Amino acid sequence: MEKKLHQLGRIDRNILRVLQRNGRLSIAALAREVGLTTTPCKERVRRLEREGAIRGYHARLDPTWLNAALVVFVQIRLNRTSQDIFEEFARSAGALPEVQECYLVSGNFDYLIKARVADMDAYRKFLGETLLTLPGVQESTSYVAMEQVKETLALPVPY
Repeated sequence: MEKKLHQLGRIDRNILRVLQRNGRLSIAALAREVGLTTTPCKERVRRLEREGAIRGYHARLDPTWLNAALVVFVQIRLNRTSQDIFEEFARSAGALPEVQECYLVSGNFDYLIKARVADMDAYRKFLGETLLTLPGVQESTSYVAMEQVKETLALPVPY
């Protein structure tokens, strides 16, 4: 059963807002912040997790520590636009550790990829030896990020 945002109560939305800011917060601290006692707060969090409103908890890593400071956005056009080639490309691209995000899009190309690599040499190699060899790839256009202005996974949670 899908839970729509407009069906979430005020307390559930508060829980989502607080956990999105700090997923490591203890249940006791979360309960205090949203105005509940520990047990009902824990039950609400478990329900939100079970129903899929909360997908998981993650550590945010610094890419420079992991030799992945260069961000590249790549437009990919496939040579065919059949369902099987879309599925094959998506499966292959999704398995690449350098690919952080991959979207099937409408417009003049088929997929938009966000990848992270060490530097331009690493990107050249990744593009030539990996991306362009994926199933169905006809051509690509790359955009190298010169400066990161904003990066977030936070979603706006209405009050």
